[in-house]
Order: sequence, then C-alpha cells, then structure tokens
Amino acid sequence: MRLLHDLAKIHATFDDPNLVSRAGLVPVMALAQRAGLAGLAGEHVQAARRCGVNAPVKVGCLVAGMIGGADSIDDMDLLRHGTMPVLFGGVRAPSTLGSFLRSFTWGNVLQLEKVSRLLLAELARRTPLLPGKDAVAFLDIDSMQKRVYGHQKQGAAFGHTKIQGKSLLVRGLNALAATISTPLAAPVIATTRLRGGSAASCRGAASFATAAVHTARAAGCGGTLVARADSAFYSAAFTGAVRAAGAFFSVTVQMNPHVRAAIAGIGETAWTPINYPRAIWDDRLRCWISDAEVAETQYTAFTSKKGQAITARLIVRRVKDLNRQAGRGQDELFPVWRYHAVFTDSPFVMLQAEAQHR
Repeated sequence: MRLLHDLAKIHATFDDPNLVSRAGLVPVMALAQRAGLAGLAGEHVQAARRCGVNAPVKVGCLVAGMIGGADSIDDMDLLRHGTMPVLFGGVRAPSTLGSFLRSFTWGNVLQLEKVSRLLLAELARRTPLLPGKDAVAFLDIDSMQKRVYGHQKQGAAFGHTKIQGKSLLVRGLNALAATISTPLAAPVIATTRLRGGSAASCRGAASFATAAVHTARAAGCGGTLVARADSAFYSAAFTGAVRAAGAFFSVTVQMNPHVRAAIAGIGETAWTPINYPRAIWDDRLRCWISDAEVAETQYTAFTSKKGQAITARLIVRRVKDLNRQAGRGQDELFPVWRYHAVFTDSPFVMLQAEAQHR
C-alpha cells in the first residue's frame, strides 16, 4: 500500500517585518542588564577551552533562550526569529551556544552557580522579589532525581525518586536545590547543584546549606531564617552547618530507637490537639475528629558523633492510625498512633513551628 499523492506541507513565515516572536524578553533582559548579568559572567566564568570565550554574550543568550521557552540547544534559534536581532545584539547561533556549554568543566559550573547567586542578590535589591524578607524567611532544601535518556550521558546512574507516591529507581541525574520564600512571597530558587544520579540526598548537603544560607542573607533576608529539610538531611553535618552559617534548622527526624524513646517519655497531658489539614469538623461534638495532637520535648541528637551533639527541640505530631481500626467489630483496647517528629532550634512557639515545617 502506498499513497498516490504527496502529503500536504505547511510552512509558516512572518509576513510583517516588524513582528517580534518573544517581545516579553525586552523588559526581562533589560532588568538582567541593569542587574549586571554580563559583567558578572565576564568576571567569574572563565572556560579554558577554545569555545569557552565571550561568556558575557553567550550566557546572556542562554538565559534569554530559557526564559523564552527553549528546552534544547536547537530551540535556542528562537532568538533569531523575526526581528529579534533588531532588538537584541550579540545573538549567537545554537551550534555556537552548544559548543560553549560543552566546553564547561565542573569548575566552570561552580563559576556559573556563583554568578546566579550574585545576580539573585542584585535582583532582590532592585525589585520587590521577596516581600517580608526582613522579618521571616524560609530556606527549603531538597534533592530530586531527573530522568535522562542518553546512554553516554555523563554522571547518569540509577537513583530513587517518587512517581505518583511510589518509590522507583530512575536512571538520571540528581540535583540539590534550595528555594527562598517568605509568608508573603512565592519560592525563589537560591542555588542548585547537579550531581551523579546515584548520589545520596545528603551528599554534600552541609556545604550546600552553607552556600544557600549565605545566598539568602545576600538577598536581604536579614531577619529570622529557617532552613527546612526532610529526613534525608537529618545529620550532624547538615544541622551543624546551618547553625554555623547563622540560620535556624527544622529537619524531619528519622525514627530511630533514641527518638522513639524520647517520644515515649512525653506525658499524656503534654499533647495539644490541632486542626489537622485532613481533619473533619463534627457539628454534633463541636470539635475536630482527626485525633491529631502535638507535643514537644528537649532532645540531644547525634550523641554518637564526638563533639557534634546538638541539643534542640523535638516537636512531635501524632495522628491516630485509622487503618488499623478498619474492619474491627469492637472498640480497640488502646489507641494506635503514628508519629512524625521534627528536630528544630527555631524561635517559634510549638504549634507555629510545627505548622510552618508541615
């Protein structure tokens, strides 16, 4: 079977010489220019290979392309569509930008990360990027596994990630990311670090947390700064680094025997009921029936690490385990609870500290 005629071909062109495909880049790149993007790239990015020259222009092109929606080297050609070259000077071809990126070493990546941190600080000074940063700010640190498909992709390896609530092994690269937010501002990426796909979440987390805290301070977060992380970052190195950098920490605790013993020592009168997000309001009883409660106790963690023990608050949330009650025809003899603990030295009161970490 074969077609007896050619397939229809559609070709779109600009029929007006004044059309601009990405006019929104004008104010964005004007702000980047005022914030000194080109100067920072020229000062700090120094690739030794032959194609690594002219960093100020090429870094600006890459930033503009990503803002315009490019997700591959070929897509960088959007900067040359229509009359874009009339609005912007120094536009480079996609092949030139690709050669520039391939000339990067690990040291050049760190240089580019420094440019990003310095640019963020300058943007925060020039724009209301983080309203409320002078009072309270939060620094959220997490890792993520991003799938890649090239068989020769450098650093690609299998690592754990969650997809639709299930933990799966995915071949890809692992990245650390830190975002800054305030009660009045949406999260802003503070710093990132790309690692091999098999890297554990906590690998290099201490130095990364130190850099993230310094970035937040440089961005104007001069008030209370709390670094939040999940249980993968529960370590003496991470919490010690956050405290040494001048911030507070709030880290989900791994439920080891020492933590369970500390929770078991909390008296029944110390638990305070809370309005849990999944609670149901009972109009007849006039109360929340989620059975969620919060208590706190002093706890010294990492005692096995000589000279690294840290004493702070252990804030525990307990929720009645409803799954174990399902199918029973009689009342249970005693309640069964699920515990979620947070290790923190934040200055907030118990309920506020628990709610802000959650």
